[in-house]
Amino acid sequence: MRVAVPSEVKNHEYRVAITPVGVAELVAHGHEIHVQAGAGAGSGISDEEYMTQGARIVPTADETWAIGEMVLKVKEPVASEFGYLRDDLVLFTYLHLAADPAGTEALLNAGTTAIAYETVQLPSGLLPLLYPMSEVAGCLAPQVGAHAMMKAQGGRGVLMGCVGGVANAKVVVLGGGTAGQNAANVALGMGADVTILDTDLDKLRSTFWRYDNRVHQIVSSRLSIREQVLAADMVIGTVLIPGARAPKLVTNELVSQMKPGSVLVDVAIDQGGCFEDSRPTTHADPTYMVHDCVFYCVANMPGAVPNTSTWALTNATLAYTVQLADKGWKQALKENRPLALGLNTHAGEITYPAVADAFGLSCTRVDELLD
Repeated sequence: MRVAVPSEVKNHEYRVAITPVGVAELVAHGHEIHVQAGAGAGSGISDEEYMTQGARIVPTADETWAIGEMVLKVKEPVASEFGYLRDDLVLFTYLHLAADPAGTEALLNAGTTAIAYETVQLPSGLLPLLYPMSEVAGCLAPQVGAHAMMKAQGGRGVLMGCVGGVANAKVVVLGGGTAGQNAANVALGMGADVTILDTDLDKLRSTFWRYDNRVHQIVSSRLSIREQVLAADMVIGTVLIPGARAPKLVTNELVSQMKPGSVLVDVAIDQGGCFEDSRPTTHADPTYMVHDCVFYCVANMPGAVPNTSTWALTNATLAYTVQLADKGWKQALKENRPLALGLNTHAGEITYPAVADAFGLSCTRVDELLD
């Protein structure tokens, strides 16, 4: 199979969809790997490193997309890439379609077979290809939030902690999954007073044991969210419903009553965000103000640390990529149920129920399609 890896074009997106290790593995399986010139530069990977492992370097995005039977990306196609989509193309990347009507329409109009990293799901419920980027985004959230909390950035001028005789910052994490646990871990390490809210008692119990009861755990409800958010210096939203739009847990009315200069970091922004006033921002312009509170809603947070993120991503995606290349998308999905759940669009039809529900459209079930 001809596998193509174009450069990412999203604002300040420095990741790339494959490492030289991934190239070597695919080449060993007999596949052709075509990498756009400079695609790995932001992650510290040179064209020469790719060539050494057998990749072919392609000068332009036009040529890269055109040559690929399967295109590997990191982020969803943006408007400037819609013209590259076609009906004989397999696209394997993060898509987050429920929060992206334009991208969904483009994929449907082109008839592209689009497989989303974020909806590949194991029987346990684990999302193995989202997991590493949730780790990264969760770890980043307290860091970017602490920066935004500085007075010069519009925040309350509160340090996370570690100063004797002064109260630590109160950090509230909504969601106790991968991103939430990592956010709590880093915030705790920075000296903050940390509380996690979740509806899953098992996650809250694991938080108790993991942090030796140093992180508070509270069952999430409208009342508990309200009480905790009003007392917070920083709120980190990490809630996730696979493939669907994130629920809005923090209303505009609630933000209006928060302490001026409080910071809200929306890790769930890729899926529409879990705060009512969330809207996607970029690394170039990451924050905005709502009722004197600072919102940080960068839609590709892990792109800020590409040396870590690119390797973590390829570690997770490579086995699935090899299966798709070796067997073709249809046979690979037939043999691998978790991978089949990643299929979001094919031949102009939506194949993931939560995406169809987000737009009120019909859905062709993956099982029907494969049969």
